[in-house]
Amino acid sequence: MHEAVTEPGVRSDFAVRTVDNVRRQDAARDDGFLPRWYAVRTRARHEKKVRDQLVDRAIETFLPVAERWSQWKDRKKKVEFPLFPGYCFARFPLIERLRVLNVFGVAHLVGMNGRAEPIGDAEIDGIQRLVSTTLRYDPHPFLAEGMEVEVIRGPLAGVRGKLLRKDRVTRLVLAVTLIRQAAVVEIHPADVAPV
Repeated sequence: MHEAVTEPGVRSDFAVRTVDNVRRQDAARDDGFLPRWYAVRTRARHEKKVRDQLVDRAIETFLPVAERWSQWKDRKKKVEFPLFPGYCFARFPLIERLRVLNVFGVAHLVGMNGRAEPIGDAEIDGIQRLVSTTLRYDPHPFLAEGMEVEVIRGPLAGVRGKLLRKDRVTRLVLAVTLIRQAAVVEIHPADVAPV
């Protein structure tokens, strides 16, 4: 690095800017090597196939599913379906994105301006905790408005989400902001506190 000195012990503006640029580049390099959660956009109805192929490639994946009854002419059956249709989540260092993008059924990594954006661990953790419970949950449209709350007791204690009331029932919306998808679960109003 070049450091221009104008007076003894005082660095020039150019040198300060150069040091800042080097620090930013180092941080960006480190960020590419750290495993982070990313939303993988899949082709229609390829979520489970993409998940299975990513697991075969030793990439940590998460595909939240919900169960519902499906009825045909002759029978009724409980079927698993993706909670967020068209999306699967994968945790990997960004420099390994080609291992993910080359999977059959992957459309692209979700992000802005052509760059994949990581999803916060807290958002993924909240959805993972929800699907591991016996609570009833369903897909829900993403809400930009609403009161943000934190669950203070029960199996979802510590999870943050948006509070929604419908009729006399209180619901908690857990959102994955980047993909603008959410899940909703019924919750007692005494089990949440404003953030």
